[in-house]
Amino acid sequence: MGVVILGDLFHFPEGGAATNRVFTYAKGLKECNVNVDVVCFGNDYVKETSGVADGIPFNYPFGQQERNPSFFVRRWLTVKKYWNTYTLLKKISKSQRIESIIAYSNFSLTHVYAWVLSRLFGAVLLNECNEHPLRYYQDGFWKRKQGLFKCYLEAHLADGIICISQYLVQFFRQKGVSEKRLLLLPSTVDNTRFRLFGTNPMKEPYIGYFGSLTFDRDNVDLLIRAFARMSSQQPAVRLVLGGLASQTEKEKIRNLVSELGISDKVQVLGFLPREEITRYITHAGALVMVRGKDLQSEASYPSKLSEFLATSKPVVAVKVGDVPAYLNDGVHAYLVEPGDTDGLAQKLAFIFNNYQQAASVGQKGYELTTTTFHYRVQVERLLSFIESLKKKKSGNR
Repeated sequence: MGVVILGDLFHFPEGGAATNRVFTYAKGLKECNVNVDVVCFGNDYVKETSGVADGIPFNYPFGQQERNPSFFVRRWLTVKKYWNTYTLLKKISKSQRIESIIAYSNFSLTHVYAWVLSRLFGAVLLNECNEHPLRYYQDGFWKRKQGLFKCYLEAHLADGIICISQYLVQFFRQKGVSEKRLLLLPSTVDNTRFRLFGTNPMKEPYIGYFGSLTFDRDNVDLLIRAFARMSSQQPAVRLVLGGLASQTEKEKIRNLVSELGISDKVQVLGFLPREEITRYITHAGALVMVRGKDLQSEASYPSKLSEFLATSKPVVAVKVGDVPAYLNDGVHAYLVEPGDTDGLAQKLAFIFNNYQQAASVGQKGYELTTTTFHYRVQVERLLSFIESLKKKKSGNR
């Protein structure tokens, strides 16, 4: 049995949240004796256009290490990418039957192409959905209509849809998708990645946030302000912010920490390799997941939250989307309302003032990553879902 994960929303093996999701799928499938291949379908320029990472084969059908100066050559390479992908899957199918293709994309053309491939190779087509499908189609009547048509097309091309949240399951139900074609598959994590790793990168104890460094969706300014308020109680504690940020966002962060008088207590890291960011995460005294309350946050589930729980360190999280459905305040983590700066500051102060108690909460949070969020547990459910869809397709013939 073989599964192909195909998409243009992730890089492999290095990347962000989407890459981590793909990694956990692939690792779980391999452990279940399923052959898995990762196909990075974007027009990305990478040093390695194919290879094997942790036993997982990956390919970039675009096949380019650097940008060609010719517009026409670039268009030709984009067209050629489709043929390269077909020949790659044909080669894979000679050694094992491709039972399922998981499409991970925001582009309708990619979904249509994945559907064509699934029919050519007799595979079940699954759409991975971990964001609100209409998040970019909210402005104006015709924009909303365009988004609805796109959503309808992609949902009805797929044999099944993997939803990361109950919100998304309900969304697709309301759009007429049968419940039998929907799988609620929450955030997945390989908790062995987040055991204490390497040497401590900081001399002082620190609070860690690792993810996108934005003031809008990720509400990093809330964390900075809360840290400033609790800092007087715990002057030795530092704040470490790691992840991708535009120059504009970096400037906003610098201005805010300067305004609050905490420049010497806040360290902003750039994008770090997979192992290095893991080292910072595992050595943190506490970890924080902040987000604003908006359409995207209500529909999605932050993968970094399950990764933070996997460290067994105390975690503070904002109550958005499905977070309260899995985590109880003071039991698995410490929860605060969106936008509640004082509440977040109080939770952080409590953790460092009562660290032994907070550590026991961190341990309870960790236990969820051995069950609910564990990649192997969820991949076994994914395989059962694929089997049910295969039986349904066979019955319809």
